This record gives sequence, structure tokens and C-alpha cells, in this order.
Amino acid sequence: MRLRTDIFVSALMRRVFARGDFAAVEEKGAEEAGAVFVRQVFRDGSETLYAPAPQSFFDAEESGQRLFETRLSGVDAAAVSAAIDRERRFDSDLWVVTVETDDLGDLIDFGAAEPKDDGFFRR
Repeated sequence: MRLRTDIFVSALMRRVFARGDFAAVEEKGAEEAGAVFVRQVFRDGSETLYAPAPQSFFDAEESGQRLFETRLSGVDAAAVSAAIDRERRFDSDLWVVTVETDDLGDLIDFGAAEPKDDGFFRR
């Protein structure tokens, strides 16, 4: 059984604050089953957007785990906002959590191995 979205977001925020970083809920969606997008803001002003990974490809539904994939990496804020606006056209119940940190560490789980830093992806 999957954890309610509002509880997942609350736990994510507490973990971010416990590390000494900052997080804010930018958009609040459906409390029970809204999709969560994580907007990572770096010190240089660039951003990375993490979106829900296709859950049908993983056993996440059985374990209740939320998995993410990198949608955009190291882009400007306008590009991330535009991507979120496009997603909102399909799902008006989505959540957007902004996290200001240079390293996500173990804050979220990824559906597949995240790419190494090869100059294109930034973590």
C-alpha cells in the first residue's frame, strides 16, 4: 500500500530541514494520490526537475515506494516552470516541492540508476 501524498511530502520536507537545507511546497495537489515533482535549486541558480518514474515498470506499487526520474537537469528556472505547466495540463492534482540543496543524497529514490556526472547531468 502506498503512503498518502501529503504524508510523503511532509516526511520529505522534514528530512530536508533536518539536513539543514530548505524546502517549500510550491504547489499542493491531491492529498491522497497526487503525483509529486521535486524541483532542485542549486546555488548558481540552475535547477533540476525530478518527476515520478513510470511506476508500472517497477515493483514500487507493491512496496509502496515512490520512485523518481530526472526530467530536466541543470536548466534555468523558466524551463522547469514550463515543464511543470505542461504536466499540469494532464494532471491538475500534482504536487511541486522545491528543495534548495546541491546534493539530494537519499532524499528521494530513483526508478533506475541515475546517470553519472558526464557533463550533461548534474546532481
